[in-house]
Amino acid sequence: MTSPSPIGVFIAPVTPLQQNCTTVWCTKTNKAAVIDPGGGLDQILAEIARRGLTLEKIWVTHGHLDHAGATAELKRRTGCPIEGPHPDDQFWIDGIEAQGMMYGMPEAKGFVTDRWLHDGDTVELGETTWEVIHCPGHTPGHVIFFNREARFAQVGDVLFKGSIGRTDFPRGNHQDLLDAITKKLWPLGDDVRFVPGHGPMSTFGEERHSNPFVADRVIGR
Repeated sequence: MTSPSPIGVFIAPVTPLQQNCTTVWCTKTNKAAVIDPGGGLDQILAEIARRGLTLEKIWVTHGHLDHAGATAELKRRTGCPIEGPHPDDQFWIDGIEAQGMMYGMPEAKGFVTDRWLHDGDTVELGETTWEVIHCPGHTPGHVIFFNREARFAQVGDVLFKGSIGRTDFPRGNHQDLLDAITKKLWPLGDDVRFVPGHGPMSTFGEERHSNPFVADRVIGR
């Protein structure tokens, strides 16, 4: 008999870029965190209320507007502290309003984080502990959130089902991204399920087998 999962997850694609805004919660306490609130706050907050959850944290993987453009507004509405990303993404956060005007999302705003996150940090949610892993490449300050007990990660735009993050943005670095995936994500285990920043879920094992950019056979492992 399998034990119940320590976490719950629901995903809401938001913004014209269909970014996966992910709400996670501790199933023992119903305390929740919203990861990457790029938009769609009315929908997300309504679903949190419908499920009887208590929003306690806002977590941000990186500073792109589709992931972070509604962070300031979510804090204004709820008072919840913002944790993340890594400080190397400050310049992206500073540019969110300009990005929003370019991409037709004028409501997107920059924010002031309550806690910068670094490699090896942990964040707490109810009775669950999440590991923070700095995974630069897509942006220099990108972090991912990993719950070891549930074998679950939210990886933002580092890795996708069948693809990897773009590295042609300012301060992107393709080799850094490959290193983050193969040296930081793969050792967590093939059984880890992950939510990417866009598109469907997958597992690290599936991507090691079939991803055309980082499969073991592609990178010579």
